[in-house]
Amino acid sequence: MVVRRILASGLRVQIGDSAMDRDYSRERAVSLERALPLLCDPDTRYPLELAGNNLRNTATGRIYPVLEGIPLFVSTVTGPNLKYQTLYDRIAPGYDLAERLYHWVKGKPNYRSEFMNELEITSGARVLEVSVGTGANLRFLPDDIDFYGIDISLGMLRKCQRNLKDSLRRPHLFQGEAERLPFKVEAFDSVFHVGGINFFTDKVRAIKEMIWVARSGTKIVIVDETEKVVKEDYQRNPFTRQHFEPGSENVRCPIDLVPEEMLEVKAREICDGKLYCLSFRKP
Repeated sequence: MVVRRILASGLRVQIGDSAMDRDYSRERAVSLERALPLLCDPDTRYPLELAGNNLRNTATGRIYPVLEGIPLFVSTVTGPNLKYQTLYDRIAPGYDLAERLYHWVKGKPNYRSEFMNELEITSGARVLEVSVGTGANLRFLPDDIDFYGIDISLGMLRKCQRNLKDSLRRPHLFQGEAERLPFKVEAFDSVFHVGGINFFTDKVRAIKEMIWVARSGTKIVIVDETEKVVKEDYQRNPFTRQHFEPGSENVRCPIDLVPEEMLEVKAREICDGKLYCLSFRKP
């Protein structure tokens, strides 16, 4: 049983949280039911149905487990995806603190606003963030949206859950790869991705998947770090440099991978050249 410690009048009191945990579990179940009409098998595109505490492909019977409210759509991970899944699972517990300290030292505590302002999100919109991480971008979004987040790292998703447990926000979270999004065509009013595409196993497919799940007219925003960050920060940091060997700094904005039919294709560097911001509109 989870125990909450409260200091009151100099006495330490322990209160069982079992009732709170049961309520949170019910909320997760309701959240999954609400999301179900938008979900599909990422490989076959067949719709899914609830099967006990899991999800099942209605045509093939394939089961996708649900762990602590998070549907798991990751199967066999290979290439760079496996490498960085392992990295982010390892650093997830201290990720938020390390990032806050880093940007405080660099004098950019509110750097996220530079790219979050690119999003076009209206009241009540259904929004997807690919590579949601620990949920740090949510505070820049309106409160009245229907938010979906997917990430390859279960460790980061669990940290996101903990970050938001006492919040009024109740995002729908999924473990999956950007190249295999488990959502139906044109399910979202806004789609964005921050951090990760530089080292995706298949960047072309990831971009096509974001386009697939976006509604016609949607502005899609993709943000990641430039060569400057990889070279000056990651390759010098003792905790990350083993994952960024020489040559990995040769990252670039994938503007050339955007399909020709997309509209308003733009790219620019932001945050003093540390990030690039790529945006385009689905016809």
